[in-house]
Amino acid sequence: MANEDDDGEKSRSLHQQIARKPKTQIVIGVPSYQEVLESSQTKSTPPSLFKPSQSFSQAFAFVKSSDVYSPPPPSSAAASSSQPSGASQVPHSSSQTHQTDGASSSSTPVATGSVPSNTTQNRNAILVSHRQKGNPLLKHIRNVKWVFSDIIPDYVLGQNSCALYLSLRYHLLHPDYLYFRIRELQKNFKLSVVLCHVDVEDTVKPLLEVTKTALLHDCTLLCAWSMTECARYLETIKVYENKPADLIQGQMDTDYLSRLNHSLTSIRHVNKSDVVTLGSTFGVELKRPYVQLL
Repeated sequence: MANEDDDGEKSRSLHQQIARKPKTQIVIGVPSYQEVLESSQTKSTPPSLFKPSQSFSQAFAFVKSSDVYSPPPPSSAAASSSQPSGASQVPHSSSQTHQTDGASSSSTPVATGSVPSNTTQNRNAILVSHRQKGNPLLKHIRNVKWVFSDIIPDYVLGQNSCALYLSLRYHLLHPDYLYFRIRELQKNFKLSVVLCHVDVEDTVKPLLEVTKTALLHDCTLLCAWSMTECARYLETIKVYENKPADLIQGQMDTDYLSRLNHSLTSIRHVNKSDVVTLGSTFGVELKRPYVQLL
């Protein structure tokens, strides 16, 4: 009991001491709008430690001092520009120098994939846009020559025919690509072919979208399931560029009996013997060789 009384007295004395202490007031000063505005204006932005280079060559100038760097070979443009400067020192009175210069310029070979200067070679070759660089389809074009050229379509197959290459997998990633590519053609070609490479399993919906886009813009849609088949389409269109359409048109005889036979046999249950019977009944004179053929 004595211990409990001592604890109670200690707690009372502790509470009395706490109550006697003066209470301190905490005042938070709120700055005015003008003070905030002035302080924000006086503060200057810290200097940035990032100092970008003014050009690409300055940013990567350290590569030239490394052991890995090797100077590039002189370009053909630099060689051609240096040739006239040396030729200007030669007097123009000698005609032999001009002949040798012309022979050397004509004997320079044309690089593979570049557009040759001769237009006849371009007519016999498929013109390929620079966008198609790296396309594995070009490796399968073997029966027809092809050269790179600055053209709007992907392939120019003739004077009035062109082709746009479209991968169905690429169409799923970029649905508007075909529309903008067709719009770039501006109907400058009579035959515009959309060569669609079917390289996905689910083909119903994407092929429907490609077909609608091709039909609305008067384009011919050709579907291929391999790179080899795509190349065969391009080669065939190029080979048959100047050939008439007689090979795919049906041949109709000009005489009356042949036309009568063709028209009547188109009716169901009417054969060639019935044509002879109907012709003789209604006064059509049938020649004997024609009757023997029937």
